[in-house]
Amino acid sequence: MGKKVIVGITGASGALYGKLLLDRLAGLGNQVAECGVIFSATSIPVWKFELGSFDPAIFPFRIYDPGDFFAPMASGSAGYETMIIAPCSMGTLGRIASGVSNDLMTRAADVILKERRQLILVAREAPLNLIHIRNMQLLTEAGAIICPASPSFYSQPNTIEELAMTVVDRVLSLAGFEFPTFRWGQEA
Repeated sequence: MGKKVIVGITGASGALYGKLLLDRLAGLGNQVAECGVIFSATSIPVWKFELGSFDPAIFPFRIYDPGDFFAPMASGSAGYETMIIAPCSMGTLGRIASGVSNDLMTRAADVILKERRQLILVAREAPLNLIHIRNMQLLTEAGAIICPASPSFYSQPNTIEELAMTVVDRVLSLAGFEFPTFRWGQEA
């Protein structure tokens, strides 16, 4: 049986991570029972700037308005198992760490944490200040997984997309999905 997943995409630089994540999820077939997607207000201009165009209709998932507090993921009874925010801005991460649920993305993250389910935040910032580090500590102690958008090079990626996919594949492996990918010490 497939997982119920929420994907959040913020306005942090790294829209490619969000796009590749949605592409990979779309290809996982019956491993994904349902996927709800939330784009923050600032994610769309960043997506257009970094990727050239924005057409959410290319994804086979339902897109929810960030102001829609009646969306299913605003309640624990909807039964979503995993939420991935990629890329995750430090502003979004800080609001989640502070318990500020001022939009659907932060409310959904709050629900995932309170229900003791899996929240994976693909943090996109460098360098980090002490506030960022303490917010990440607080979220880690609350049960979230902080997975920085730090690509790996040992698979010898040839393109920017392949390099970014090393992060996406790591995130999806953390979420428990199974798919062919490079794994250190294993035959490809």
